[in-house]
Amino acid sequence: MTRVFDLLPFLEMYYPGKTIFSAKKDGEWVGLTTESFISQVDELSLGLLKLGIKKDDKIANMSPNRPEWNVVDFAVMQMGAIHLPLYPTLSEADLKYILINSETKVVFVATEDLYQKIISVKSECPDLQYIFSYEEINHSDVKHWDELKEMGDPAEMDKIIAYREQVKPDDILTLIYTSGTTGNPKGVMLTHDNIVSNFKSSNPLIPEGSHKALSFLPLSHIFERMVVYMYLSKGVSIYYAESLEKISDNLKEINPHMFTTVPRLLEKVFDKIVAVGSEQKGIKKAIFFWALDLGLKYEYDGANGWWYEFQLSIANKIIFNKWRAALGGEILAICAGGAALQERLARVFWAAKIPVLQGYGLTETSPVVAVNGIDKGMRWFGTVGPVIPGVEVKIASDGEILARGPNIMKGYYKNEEATNEVLDADGWFHTGDIGEWVQNRYLKITDRKKEIFKTAGGKYIAPQMIENKFKESKFIEQIMVIGENRRFPAALIIPEFKHLKDWCVIKGIAYSTNELMVNEPVIIARIQKEVDHLNQTLGSWEQMKKFILLPREFSIDEGELTPKLSMKRKAILAKYAEGIEKLYA
Repeated sequence: MTRVFDLLPFLEMYYPGKTIFSAKKDGEWVGLTTESFISQVDELSLGLLKLGIKKDDKIANMSPNRPEWNVVDFAVMQMGAIHLPLYPTLSEADLKYILINSETKVVFVATEDLYQKIISVKSECPDLQYIFSYEEINHSDVKHWDELKEMGDPAEMDKIIAYREQVKPDDILTLIYTSGTTGNPKGVMLTHDNIVSNFKSSNPLIPEGSHKALSFLPLSHIFERMVVYMYLSKGVSIYYAESLEKISDNLKEINPHMFTTVPRLLEKVFDKIVAVGSEQKGIKKAIFFWALDLGLKYEYDGANGWWYEFQLSIANKIIFNKWRAALGGEILAICAGGAALQERLARVFWAAKIPVLQGYGLTETSPVVAVNGIDKGMRWFGTVGPVIPGVEVKIASDGEILARGPNIMKGYYKNEEATNEVLDADGWFHTGDIGEWVQNRYLKITDRKKEIFKTAGGKYIAPQMIENKFKESKFIEQIMVIGENRRFPAALIIPEFKHLKDWCVIKGIAYSTNELMVNEPVIIARIQKEVDHLNQTLGSWEQMKKFILLPREFSIDEGELTPKLSMKRKAILAKYAEGIEKLYA
C-alpha cells in the first residue's frame, strides 16, 4: 500500500460487507458498507471526469464530519486531483485567500449556511466554477452532489483506472491550509507517501479488539483524517458524532473502543466528573474524592506497590466504573493531540482503566512525530511518548525540536520563502516547538518557540507550562500568560463559571451576570487566593503578579482560537490591549 486510495481494494479484499462509516440521519444510525462506499466513490469520480477535472486540479470540501466527506476525499484522490479541506469556521478573508491561492475549481459544501459563505466570495475567485451540496439547497448556482454522481458514465471507468495508475506515492494528495495565529494561511502540501507512512507507523495506537470508533475532531485537520485512514487499515467501523454537544449521548449509543480528542475536551469531561462528585453528600462524597486522590497518584505497571493496587481495584469497582460507563463502557484507548495534556489528567484516566495516549505532531508532519502507546516501555507520563518508527528527531542547540522522515511535507504551496524557513538543506523540519528527552527515549514538549518571551528584566517565560499548571484550579477555565518586554508576568483569566456560581451559593453571595461578577472584589480576591497558591509552584520570575478576569471563554467565532482550539495570542493581546495597558500602568 503506497497510495491512500490503495485502501479501497484492501477494504474490498479483507473487509467485504463491513459497515465502515456511519452517521445519524433522522435520529437513526445509517451506515455505508465497503461496497456502497466504493460504489459512491467511483460514481463521484466519473461525475468529476464529466466536469473535466484532471490530475492536480484542486477540489475543496467544506463540511463537518460525515460519510460524504470521505466519499469526496477518495473520489478526488484516485483521480490524482488534490483534495483541499476547508474548516467550516473559516473567516471570509481566509476563505477568499485560500480559494484564490489554491486555484480551486470545485467546492463541496454540507449545508445552506456554508454555501452562503462560499457564494459570498465566489465572484472574487476566478478559478471556482462549481458548487455542490450534500443537503438540498434551493439555489440555481448550487447542485446537489447526487446530480454530479448521476452525470458519470460507467463505461468510462477505464479512464478512472488510468488516472489511478498515473498517481505516484510522492504526488500531492492534499493541500491543507494551516489556520495559523498570524498572517495569511499557508498551504501545506502532503503526499500519499507522507500520510501512508504515518498511518502505517501509528497503527500500534489501535489496541487489539478495537472494532468501533467515534469521530468528532474535524476531518479538515490532518490528525483526525490520518486516524480515519488508520481505522480503515485496521477494519475499524467509524461513527461520526452528531455534534460536540451530543458526544456524551453518542458514546453511550455506540460503545466505541476508541476515539481521538484534544486535551481541552478531556479537561471539560474531568471537570464535569469532579463537579458531580462535589455534589455528593457524606460518605459518598468522601469515597469519590478518596478514589480521585488515589488516581492522581497513579504510576504505570504496579509501581506503587500491592497496597495501592488493592485500593485502586476497589476504586475501580465503586467509582471509576461509572467514569467508564459515561464513555460507553468499552473504551480501550483515547488518543489526545493538538495541545499539552495535563499530567494529572493522564494519571487519573489511566488509573480508571481509560488509557489516554498523548501524541505530538503538526500538519507539516502528517501529523504524528511521537506518541505514547499502550504497552510497557512505550509510555511515560508528562511526555508525548517515543518517536514513531521511520521518523528521526533531534533537539537543536536552542532546544527546538527538529524532525526528519517520510512524513515531512513537500513544502508550502507557492511559498518557497516560508518553506525554506522551516525545511533545511539536510531535510530537517524545524517544528518551532521546544522540547527535551526523558529517559533518553521519550519526547517532552516544554513550549512553543515563538511563544516563549522575555520580560523587561531579561527573564524567559514559557507560558504553556504555566498555563497548564494554573488550569488545575477548579476556579480557572482558561488562562493566557502575558508579559513580553514588561516588568513582570501577568495573566488573562477566564473563571470556571459553574464552579464559581456554586461557590457563591455556598458563601451566600448573590450572583448576577458573568460580566458584573468578574469585577466583584470578593470574586477577584478568591481568584487571587488561587493565583497565590499556584504561584508557589513557580520560580519567582515566573509568578503572576497581576491578572484580569474576563467574562467569557475564548472562542473560534471571536477569532481568539484556531479550529484546533489553540490560542491566537496576538489577536487576544490586541482585543484586550486597553485593559492590559492599565494592568501595567
